[in-house]
Amino acid sequence: MVATFGSKQEARNAVWDTLQEAGFARFPFPPHGRIPNFDGAPEAAERLLGSDVLEGVNRVKVNPDAPQRFVREGLLEKDVTVFVPTPRLRGGFKRLDPSRIPAEARGKAASLSGMDAWAEPCSLEALPAMDVIVAGSVAVTREGHRVGKGEGYSDLEYAILRELGHDPVPVVTTVHPIQIVEGLPWETTDVSLSVIATPEEVMHVQDPPEPPQGIRWEMLSKDRIEAMPVLSELKDMDA
Repeated sequence: MVATFGSKQEARNAVWDTLQEAGFARFPFPPHGRIPNFDGAPEAAERLLGSDVLEGVNRVKVNPDAPQRFVREGLLEKDVTVFVPTPRLRGGFKRLDPSRIPAEARGKAASLSGMDAWAEPCSLEALPAMDVIVAGSVAVTREGHRVGKGEGYSDLEYAILRELGHDPVPVVTTVHPIQIVEGLPWETTDVSLSVIATPEEVMHVQDPPEPPQGIRWEMLSKDRIEAMPVLSELKDMDA
């Protein structure tokens, strides 16, 4: 999409509308208000899984949204342990250990509806260092900027790992080409991308923006912290 946006919400609305109007959106509908599933998501996942950024990885955090289901399934098939944040972080993180999941069940385990039958809860203290993080995106630029659905969970999850003392790792995504735009606003709390995979290509960002160093606690309301026990747990660990 050849466009530069002055606000993140303008970018979201343009991408959601265009995916729907062009017939590239896939279930669940409508694409609005979510990380949109898209035509070609399995092929984009296949390209990402075959890229060097995922070569030899052992632990990958993947967002729980529909288009990245194919990434989760592919990682399990490669015997990679997958860590998935629960929706809105209300239940912390889940671990999908491929050694505990039969080969024929890995597709189901990778789906949001079937995940709970195979996932194990993972406390903050038990979260290992990740090799790569897969984030869902609504809009991205070739310079590594991204916009999610507007609630900031990918940024917050990355910041949580930094607060735990984990080193920065590459953040990657899969999108439809329509989701690639010319320009997006960027803030220091935003996660930046190292690799963008579409059904047709894998793009390596040469100089990604600096990632978040940790949580900006002053930007989180008391209600938001209370709604996510993982944040209260983290504050207790720091006390």
